[in-house]
Amino acid sequence: MLPDAFANPAAKEVLRYRQALRVGFEQVRDSGLLTTDHIIQIQGELERNNAGFRKLPGTALKDGSGQTVTMPPQDPAEIVELMRDLKRFINTPELSAADPLIKMALIHHQFESIRPFYEGNGRTGRIVNVLYLVKERLLDIPVLYLSSHIVRTKADYYRLLQAVREQDLWEDWVLYMLQAVEVTAHQTIATVGAIKTALFDYKHRIRSSHKFCSQDLIDNLFTHPYTKIEFVQRDLGVSRVTATKYLDALAASGFVRKQKIGRGNYYINAALNAVLQPQPKAAR
Repeated sequence: MLPDAFANPAAKEVLRYRQALRVGFEQVRDSGLLTTDHIIQIQGELERNNAGFRKLPGTALKDGSGQTVTMPPQDPAEIVELMRDLKRFINTPELSAADPLIKMALIHHQFESIRPFYEGNGRTGRIVNVLYLVKERLLDIPVLYLSSHIVRTKADYYRLLQAVREQDLWEDWVLYMLQAVEVTAHQTIATVGAIKTALFDYKHRIRSSHKFCSQDLIDNLFTHPYTKIEFVQRDLGVSRVTATKYLDALAASGFVRKQKIGRGNYYINAALNAVLQPQPKAAR
């Protein structure tokens, strides 16, 4: 959990997204399926409600310029039937011999056209993308954050969604989604590599300068972008005095940045934050 001082609307949204993704991942991992009940639970975690599928007419989907892109199905019974069909397509390989990445693109277009919920359709649909790849064993964990590419290319996203509806241009849509996977995969691999490099660098330098360094401490520092005295106590099995001594020594050495927020001290991992929040390059 983030401290209250960090709990701004954007941070809360990220936490809800993470929790919804975790809930969906556990369901897919345990059942080997991605069902409508799972999708309803994912949306419920995102929006903190249990409204389920829409029972009232949906609003028109608009693009970035405010133009109406499409009107989703209005009849609640039709929504249920369409989602039932989508569930069958997701979980019945015999219905299509297409590559799972292509099927993911088809599934996403259908979900976005149905827009079965009152709120949270976009985020829910993007979570479904990555969970489908987990279900198909193309990912071991849901680490591919396709939302970043989709948000960056929102104009193309809406244009291609509509081109399928109006001109049946499925190939362009599928190619767009495949590119989203490719770009995001490269970015993810680079991020994971940078985190791994930072971790080994910290491990080497902390061990050379602090006798108290242990693998448990390194793991603690890289589990989250920040740590707390209580976290070190728990993970290392040490007293509060000892945990405080360790973290203050790391802060004095520049490995973490000590920041008082509310009543507590937070120790922010400088290297990990530099990877996760890179500074924009200065204009030449």
